[in-house]
Amino acid sequence: MMKETVLSRSVRLICASGLAAGLALPALAQEAKQDTMQRVEITGSSIKRIAQEGALPIQTLSRKDIEQTGVNNVADLVAALPAMQGFITASTSVNGGGGGVQTASVHSIGTNYTLVLLNGRRMAPYGTGSAVNLASIPLAAVERVEILTDGASTLYGSDAIAGVVNFILKKNQTDTNIEVTASRPQHDGGQSSNIALSKGFGDLDKDGFNVLLAYSHDKQKALEASQRDFAKSGVRRFSENGKQFVTWQNSINSIPANADVYDSLGNNATFSPDLVANGKCSGPNTFARGGVCRYDYAATVQLIPEMKRDSFFASSVFQVNNTTTVNAEFVASRFSNTARYAAPAQPLTVMSTDPVSGVKTTSPVYIGAYNKSVLPLLAGQGVDPTKVTDAFLYYRAYDAGGRADEYQTNAMHFSVGINSSYANWDWNANYTHSENEQKDIAVSGYMSSDKFEALVKAGSYNPFIINPNASATLAPAVLHENLGTTKSKIDVISAHASRELFAMDGGNAALGLGADFTNQKYDNQPSKLSQGPGPGNPGWTDVIIGGSTGLQALDASRKNWGAFGELQMPVLKNLDVTAAARYDSYEAVQKHNTSYDVAGNPSNPGEQGTSVSKSTYKLSLRYQPVKQLMLRASYGTGFKAPTMNNISDPLKNNGSSNFFPCPITKPTDPRYPYCRGTSEYGLLTKGNPSTGSDALKAEESKQATFGFRLEPIDMLSLGVDFWDVKLKNQIQNLSQDQIFTIPALADKYVSIYYDPIQKAKVLVATQSPLNLASSHFRGIDLDATLRNNTPLGKLTTNWTATYMLKAEQDVPGSGTVSSLGRFDSYDNVTFRVISRLVFSLKSGDNLTNTLTVNYRSGYHDKPLTADDAAVRSLNADGTYGGYVDMFRDVKSYTTLDFQTKYTWNKAWNFTAGLRNLLNQDPPLSVRNSGGGNQVGYDGRYTDPLGRQFYATVGYKF
Repeated sequence: MMKETVLSRSVRLICASGLAAGLALPALAQEAKQDTMQRVEITGSSIKRIAQEGALPIQTLSRKDIEQTGVNNVADLVAALPAMQGFITASTSVNGGGGGVQTASVHSIGTNYTLVLLNGRRMAPYGTGSAVNLASIPLAAVERVEILTDGASTLYGSDAIAGVVNFILKKNQTDTNIEVTASRPQHDGGQSSNIALSKGFGDLDKDGFNVLLAYSHDKQKALEASQRDFAKSGVRRFSENGKQFVTWQNSINSIPANADVYDSLGNNATFSPDLVANGKCSGPNTFARGGVCRYDYAATVQLIPEMKRDSFFASSVFQVNNTTTVNAEFVASRFSNTARYAAPAQPLTVMSTDPVSGVKTTSPVYIGAYNKSVLPLLAGQGVDPTKVTDAFLYYRAYDAGGRADEYQTNAMHFSVGINSSYANWDWNANYTHSENEQKDIAVSGYMSSDKFEALVKAGSYNPFIINPNASATLAPAVLHENLGTTKSKIDVISAHASRELFAMDGGNAALGLGADFTNQKYDNQPSKLSQGPGPGNPGWTDVIIGGSTGLQALDASRKNWGAFGELQMPVLKNLDVTAAARYDSYEAVQKHNTSYDVAGNPSNPGEQGTSVSKSTYKLSLRYQPVKQLMLRASYGTGFKAPTMNNISDPLKNNGSSNFFPCPITKPTDPRYPYCRGTSEYGLLTKGNPSTGSDALKAEESKQATFGFRLEPIDMLSLGVDFWDVKLKNQIQNLSQDQIFTIPALADKYVSIYYDPIQKAKVLVATQSPLNLASSHFRGIDLDATLRNNTPLGKLTTNWTATYMLKAEQDVPGSGTVSSLGRFDSYDNVTFRVISRLVFSLKSGDNLTNTLTVNYRSGYHDKPLTADDAAVRSLNADGTYGGYVDMFRDVKSYTTLDFQTKYTWNKAWNFTAGLRNLLNQDPPLSVRNSGGGNQVGYDGRYTDPLGRQFYATVGYKF
């Protein structure tokens, strides 16, 4: 019997199991009919041509397809596409670093390599690269989405390595549309609603102009972990291979505080004064274990944050004459993402003795509470109260409320252009101004250290006991202010033209030429509190309890320009060859403010990094040997310049690491005395401003595609596209895992740092961008559409899937790390198979029913060892055993969606649906890092809402 390969078996399972799934894309480019000779611009080409399936793989979602998904925002729409992996989700903002941002990423290559356009124009990024916050795009105004799943650097610029997502907004609408949608999960939490209004004036063909105005309001209520059984606790029992275990994701930072005390005789006691004094743990969400009260932080986080969006869109086009039109568009949106998570875990120092100098420092703030609540208990804990050298408290600021950040994003996008024809040239010129402003507003949970310490010092608040009226007592210290504002702006001037040149056997060759100039500005201004004490903030003493202190401002700008050419040659009637080339030039970064290094030395305004320029090219081929078969292929190069953040970011306190054993193991090492065993350690980040030979270089890529489109009969269409992308000189920070577990890296990047929050020297790891990696991604995109008549109506069955063959990164000194079907060292997963299968039955002219099957393959869960202290064995009597190694698999995830749409007449239509029809819970994951702070599952890859009912009413007049 022939041995079946992994690929053949997997493809067989995809096709035969019924679990394979795909998004209904009846508006794929291959279905565009040549019933008009009007030339149009296609994403991925600068040449106006008759729409047809071309040499590059383009997926198109029409407005009908968008409505069929049942989603009500752009981020969820993008997440539904099988070709999309590796993007930032809303759940990541729940203490996972998402910062209110939602992004797109083609083929898991990354957000920073996927270019997002609005009507073919660039938008202001949320940082200094090109990554766009999808939350600023109003879905109600989107007419269709074109996704180019191949690199397009030669046309759009150096950052379109993975592909392009182009949102095409509505135009030439003449009526008034009103649409209202409401969605409610079967269980509590997570309701959402949307209202969209649009009105058009004038018909471009009849009146010579069209003006369209649109407004939409979206609201998503929060989903709390306590509202779902699978995520309501960090202590969750589960079975694996017939044995019982329990997740152990909780914290020693508790309320009231635990004490950690050392004496000069070598004795140490870690205990809860509350537990010792009262015989129980009195704080909320706490339980006793090992003499301390542990805090179940997972019970207090959100699975989905609260989100609100208001968007306004206006567009206009005027026919100047038979060959010339002038157009303008304006988009403004206000998006807020309020992410609530656990109360601050705050280690605080009562007294400390420097392990090198032997100097003992006692905090006048906490010593009173310590003497009252801890000192009388020390003798009973085996510590000599007269010889204490170090005392710390592991405090949870629950009484200040759970931390909540409201990330406010205000986006504005304006574009004006002219399209015309002259001397057989189709040409256009355009100016775009786009800006994005984000504020981080402290809503609750964060405190001013100065005000908190004043309350503790005065005896008004004691962190070691349950305080009556604690919330009211701490209220003066709780912050309600802007912690920082980030502004990103781009101004783009572009022009391109195309025309037919000379006759060939297959038709006329066509040439496209273009150029663009971009001025990008970035201004990140943290508040005084976020900056904290330091040379850039003279005389300041206050820090944030529960947040980042030690940030610095960055005010920078950079200019770049590019020029390209594209030549399409119909060599034969059934053979087209296209060649394109581009040249890009990026200036060095201009930093306009002063920043400081770890020693307080200034880095003054001026030029940082180096200029970067490079040529790229792309060759593509389309061959149709017979009517039923079309072959296509492409090969190209790309490059991505370092971002301004990569180069000029100042030194920043980046919070705490995951739990790691201390990476410094030699007792003679001067860093060794600052080890805290298996613990969280500090993280710092900074850019790489070098201007010499060690300056950051541009990343380079090579990408290739090969595919075919087969339509053996009119009712059946099949498509397969094999793609391959290689990156070298990739700019990345070393991961926490790499720095803390590889001795050579720990020796280089782990250092001693005075933490202004803890007011003590601590061990930290500094992460800085390096050209340290190469990556290789490979996979197959598949789709099939079958149309046939049934007694109940016209049935369209559509299946799309992405089968990943490779997703790996090679880092010198660390070897090759794969994320394919497993966690990588950056805590990301690439799914081998993502697919959707859609059955759409249209009965008559009024009724359409749609059933969608969504599938993600399983993967190897986050590997955990006993040192991670994240999973314990469960004894037969129900008690907890010791920490264990855990290597398990996360199950595949399949959900079903159903929708029915009824068009009553030309004015009214009604849509009702069920998402996650079978109320499927997310599969168990024991991960303790990656994404947000949710426990028990991975919010980046699954939907915690469960079964959801939604309904839409549309009225048009």
